[in-house]
Amino acid sequence: MDIMRERTAEQELPFNVFAKACPSRGTLEHITGRWGGLTLGALYEGSLRFNELRRRVDGVSEKMLSQTLHALERDGLVHREAQPTNPPRVDYELTPLGREVAERLLALIHFVEGRMDDVLTARMRYDETRGAR
Repeated sequence: MDIMRERTAEQELPFNVFAKACPSRGTLEHITGRWGGLTLGALYEGSLRFNELRRRVDGVSEKMLSQTLHALERDGLVHREAQPTNPPRVDYELTPLGREVAERLLALIHFVEGRMDDVLTARMRYDETRGAR
């Protein structure tokens, strides 16, 4: 009962990611963290098994991918489906909300990829003027 009263009180306040106690901050961290965005982007292409996803998100450890998937599933962005087979088969896919988030992330990813020449030029200029410490 206290949890319901607490949640009702939270709902009366607007969410503000810049406020330290706002729950939206944690979700934003899950989405924009090192592995969250890449995981969501990879799942945009369709349902993947854990090892397929791990190969797609090059460099992620099994532990980090597992933690990332748990966080994204808890936030309602990823759906985990365990098949009752032997050996067990687990598939991951985006929820409708996850798909919407991934679309926005992929737009940013494609923008960054398309502007990397500018970024690399800026880095070179910075390093030249700062003496590449």
